[in-house]
Amino acid sequence: MTQSEKKLEGRVILVTGASYGIGAHAALAYAREGASVILLGRSQPMLEAVYDRIEEEGLPQAAVLPFDLESDNYEQYVELAGLIEQHFGRLDGALMNAGVLGQKAPIEGYNVTAWKKVIDINVNGQFLLTKAITPLLARSEHEASLVFTSSSVGRQGRAFWGAYSVSKFAIEGMAQILAQELFDSYGIRVNTLNPGGTRTGMRAEAYPAENPEEVTKPEEIMDIHVYLMSDESKGINGQQLDAQPKK
Repeated sequence: MTQSEKKLEGRVILVTGASYGIGAHAALAYAREGASVILLGRSQPMLEAVYDRIEEEGLPQAAVLPFDLESDNYEQYVELAGLIEQHFGRLDGALMNAGVLGQKAPIEGYNVTAWKKVIDINVNGQFLLTKAITPLLARSEHEASLVFTSSSVGRQGRAFWGAYSVSKFAIEGMAQILAQELFDSYGIRVNTLNPGGTRTGMRAEAYPAENPEEVTKPEEIMDIHVYLMSDESKGINGQQLDAQPKK
């Protein structure tokens, strides 16, 4: 692939949950297409491992931003956005991918503390970060793209998925609102992407008896991740998309 053929050449893209799994693979995919990637997650050593892979391939230099989305201190999110502004000046896209599974249990028996943690990270943290980075997305010279990682259980409720399912329903609703508000105001498009069954640590936690060899690898669903950040998807807004065919 020549320099001119890269789909994300010169763009700045934030990836949350970039330490491992889908987030790490998406960060690599974006970098391979010419983007400068900002890696956000809780584990600095794991983020640095992804950073090192990007460096080893001679891709555009990435940035590491350790941050815990369980924080409810909005000033910390504003400071984070300020760091991005200081070093990059704008954002051309953001993959809001971070999330935790929580318990798989009936709601009547769900641990209250565990419930709150899932909602804080999967919903409230996403809201606070989105609010903080919207001005940076509005500065993009492209049609900036905001993509939220969703789930099939965020589109159809499923017993025993508790707070995780509820959190993904909330993300779907927030994305629909943002798709109207941000596209009309700034030309920022907002979509949700359900990755489907993917070979990640969260999947193994949710389905411990499943044979991982029979589950799609994260790198196999990267085409649509790149597509949604590129001009190829220009005008696509407010959609519920699937990375894999529904079974």
